[in-house]
Amino acid sequence: MDYYIAPDFRGLDADVDYKALAAQDPVWVPPPPEPRQHSTSRRDFIKGVIAAGSAVSALSYTFGGATSARAQRAPDRLLAITVNGQVRRADILPNETLAMTLRYKLGLTGTKLGCDRGECGACTVLIDDVPHHSCSTLTHALRGRKVTTIEGLEGPNGELHKVQKAFVDELAPQCGFCTPGQIMSTVALLKTNPKPTRDEARHALAGNLCRCGAYDHYLNAVMRAAREA
Repeated sequence: MDYYIAPDFRGLDADVDYKALAAQDPVWVPPPPEPRQHSTSRRDFIKGVIAAGSAVSALSYTFGGATSARAQRAPDRLLAITVNGQVRRADILPNETLAMTLRYKLGLTGTKLGCDRGECGACTVLIDDVPHHSCSTLTHALRGRKVTTIEGLEGPNGELHKVQKAFVDELAPQCGFCTPGQIMSTVALLKTNPKPTRDEARHALAGNLCRCGAYDHYLNAVMRAAREA
């Protein structure tokens, strides 16, 4: 807000009535807002709405057709894979890993998901009797191949596998999180090398990390399973 400050008349012409001149100075008043100008009429507005609707329909048709074309090129999501000797069917996403399929589609939670980047070995399963990190294997790549998980090692009457029994007898598991991966790696080793040396066993289990540091216990279990085979 502007305030009027009375001038200092000292040293000015005494014949001029400065107060009268100041009283005649008009007070500033903001100009009224100009009336809003409508550049488009109602008819133009309706025409614009119709044009916009036509454009959206055209885009939907264009991109919808592209989506349909991509869907035709995409692999069939209904996949049948052989897991533990049984053919299992599930709706599999193109980028879905085997670990996610086993745990969340097939309910085989014995396969543990640790680092989820192929480093810890907790998710190790056998694919055609070869150990693989299931967190780094796409399920769609398993057409015509056989997968074995820790659940597939039990006997016909639920008895433990010889490797599992050796791990229990040697008190190998500590927290047990890495144990399924350690067992699957051991099973794969004994299939190809029934009588490994301790160094060979150490090399075969090198891809399985144990957060408890029970590596000697696991190696003792491997050697016991080899002796009792």
